[in-house]
Amino acid sequence: MNADAIIIGAGACGLMCAVQAGYLGKKVIVLEKNEKPGAKILISGGGRCNYTNQFASAEQFISANPHFVKSSFTQWTVDDTINFFETYGINGKEKTLGQLFPDEKNAKDVVQVFTSICDDFGQEIRCNADVKDIEILDNHFQVTYEKNGKKIVLTAEKLVISTGGLPIPKMGATDFALRFARKHGLKIVETAPALVPLTITGKDEEWFAQLSGNSVFCEVSNDQISFEENILFTHWGLSGPAILQISSFWRRGEVININLLPHHHIVSLLDEERRLNGKTLLSTLLNRFYTKKFTEALGKFLPLGKPVASLTNAEIHLIEQTIHEFKVKPAGDKGYDKAEVMRGGIDTNEISSKTLECKKIPNLFFGGECLDVTGWLGGYNFQWAWASGFVIAQNL
Repeated sequence: MNADAIIIGAGACGLMCAVQAGYLGKKVIVLEKNEKPGAKILISGGGRCNYTNQFASAEQFISANPHFVKSSFTQWTVDDTINFFETYGINGKEKTLGQLFPDEKNAKDVVQVFTSICDDFGQEIRCNADVKDIEILDNHFQVTYEKNGKKIVLTAEKLVISTGGLPIPKMGATDFALRFARKHGLKIVETAPALVPLTITGKDEEWFAQLSGNSVFCEVSNDQISFEENILFTHWGLSGPAILQISSFWRRGEVININLLPHHHIVSLLDEERRLNGKTLLSTLLNRFYTKKFTEALGKFLPLGKPVASLTNAEIHLIEQTIHEFKVKPAGDKGYDKAEVMRGGIDTNEISSKTLECKKIPNLFFGGECLDVTGWLGGYNFQWAWASGFVIAQNL
């Protein structure tokens, strides 16, 4: 045997698994298709890496089995993540909504933590290693990979697949884990891009395009959930944190509701302005909350040039609906090229929630994004990656 375990994929889950296995005295070899380990870590958060969220729990994850992550999050908590990185000189700084970023350090430093520990324990990370074949033999796995035109064969008693999901194919993302799972009879929950910008086409396209670059704090909702964060208008539709969040819950053909002024009630504001100065134009009032460009764009729907004292009941109702119930029916999304994560994946019913071992194939483990576990935006998916990597390592 070449090692106690072979780990395919040197992303967040695979790297954490290698490190934790090292603590336990287990020898692993990590195979990574890219030139460097931690490719998605390096680009996350604009290179700053939002490595966890202080509020992470099972509640912020989408899965056909919403209870699946609970065991992993009990075994490896947010505090464990924070303490782990602090031990290696990375202190967290909250940006917003519990999101932790390295204070005075960045994503490269996060990856360096793992590569340094792997060096210390003699754990091998072999990059530019393109896995071509996996054979499941009586008491071990045989993995064949290609590097620099040469085929190399490794054997180990245990195998970990942590190759991520389909988003950002230019970073080397593939359907490797899903293909392998299907080949061996494991069920797959239908996959789709998640945490992804939404597109607008047709008669509304021009209206959205003219606002490209404008950001507005909103509450975005559908019949399942709501999020309060910024939305960003683009030349092809909508992006920004609130849109990325709702995209994971959105299905093609559905309408989403946007409350353009979530912490105020526009009718109350109009009533108050009438008392103070009824001559104030509606546009002047709205300019207190929006950019001039955004207010002008609302002129397509609202009587901006009217004094608030002159507004009819019908117009006030229209203003209320437009501001608090702005309806949008996206045409689609920007696909895996722009998605941060994948929704769906290997059915968690195929996997032990306590060990992350495959129920049908002993000594085979899956972790990270390839499973049907999708977190919200804001460090949640990293927390799942660290936790799943830790859990697998305990069982190698």
